This record gives sequence, C-alpha cells and structure tokens, in this order.
Amino acid sequence: MKKTNQRTQDSCSLVYRCRLPLSTRTVNHLADLLRRHLNEIRSRWRILPPGKIAVIVLAVLRHDQRLADMAGGNNVSESTVRRWRDELIGLLAVQAPRLDRALKKIARQGGEVVLIDGTLIPTQRRTGKADRRNYSGKHRTHGLHFLALTDERGRLVWISAARPGRTHDNTAARHDHILAHLRAAGLGALADLGFRGLDNDVRDPVIVTGFHASRTHKLTAGQRNANRVLAIGRAPVEHGFAHLKNWRILAKLRTDPARATRLLRALLVLTNLEVNR
Repeated sequence: MKKTNQRTQDSCSLVYRCRLPLSTRTVNHLADLLRRHLNEIRSRWRILPPGKIAVIVLAVLRHDQRLADMAGGNNVSESTVRRWRDELIGLLAVQAPRLDRALKKIARQGGEVVLIDGTLIPTQRRTGKADRRNYSGKHRTHGLHFLALTDERGRLVWISAARPGRTHDNTAARHDHILAHLRAAGLGALADLGFRGLDNDVRDPVIVTGFHASRTHKLTAGQRNANRVLAIGRAPVEHGFAHLKNWRILAKLRTDPARATRLLRALLVLTNLEVNR
C-alpha cells in the first residue's frame, strides 16, 4: 500500500462557539490587569490583544477547556495558552486579601461574625507514596483541603493555602491561627461540628459550633433548636462555596498541587467580581 501525506478533501479543522456566562466587567478587569502588567514589564507585543487573551483564559477557568483545544481554535500554540493562564492567575492571586486585613475590613464595616468552613477540591490521583496524604477518608477521594471565610451574606473574603486532603478542619485552622486573628479583630465565627474543640473558652467563645450528639448523650429540645438556628446562620457559607465551584476547573484539578493555592485565590477574586456586579 502506497503511503501518502496528503489530507483528504473533506478534512478540516472544526471550530465551534460556546457561550461564556461571565460579565463584561470581569473580562475588562482581567484585560486591564494584563495591560498594566505589559506596560510594567515593557512587553512590546503579544500575538493577540489583551481582551482576547482574557476571554481565552476565562474560558479555560470557567468551562475547564483543554489548553490544546483553545490553542487550536485561536491559531496559537498550547504552551502559549498555558503561559497566558499562569500569568493571569498570578496577577489575580496577588489581589486576594490577607486574613488579618479581611477581618479588620469586616469589623470596620460593622460586621460582628464571619462564617468559616472547609472544603475538598478533587485532584487527579498521582502515583507514588507522596500522594497518599492527599487521600481524604471522609470524602473517599484524593484532593486538596482549603479553608474559607465568608461574611454574613456568604461573600468570600479569604481562602487558605492548599493542604493535603487528609488534613482536618481544626488542624488547618490552628495552622492559620484563625482563633487569634478573630480575637484581634473582635469578631466571632459560626462553624460546623468539624471545628469542635478549636475554641475551648466556655465563658467567652469566639467560634460557635453547636451541640454534638452521641449514642449515650442525646440532645435536648433546646439544643436541637440551637443547632437548627446555627445551621440557618451558616447557610450563606455554602452559597459562597457554590459560587466558587461554578468555575469548572475545580471539578478535578489537573494542575500541580503546588500551584493550587494561587489558582484558588485567583478564582476568589473572579468570584467576587461576578457576585458583586
């Protein structure tokens, strides 16, 4: 059989259009951020304008589009799209607030409590013993653990660094000195039972976690009502996580776990832009 390198007549590169459910404000913010960065580093040119680069990166983050697919549809290389993605993630992550500043800002605005919770972001299972610590027995999957704080309305104000999936909520909170930062800002926090034991101050507790039932200790009617009221007050933090996980790149992280912290903090900034529009 004779080999040929010629393409068949009906073969061509297929490109389709997809709606990006984001506001113009978010695209303009990202484009302006890139323009300022290019001026600072005195970059002479890019193969595409900043606005187009912003749309490509947002499509990768929002729809979890593969880099090769976005590169082929825009006549650039896959490595170029990867470089744009990492560059803009780094620029956005710098804008994420620090824990102490975020709490002080809430206190200045008249806030009294914040909502705290932990979540697991699934990751691809990697070979080797080093990935065993990323396995979460609670969720029965590999992932990375994050803590997040929201205000009373569920608006994300801070997100922690990435930790192995087996990390407990209390361990992560102690590592970030959550209790000390809350006392310094004069704020309280509502949390679930995963944070039970973090604040042992009975007279003046900062973190309220509700009552825990066991086989030998049943909750009274008053304790059940208190847990119900606490659950209602904590509901907005779940809404905050829902807004964050609308970015489908978090459905299963395929990036290096060492870069996950910058990615989550960049998505925190983008999420607030969308929620506050």
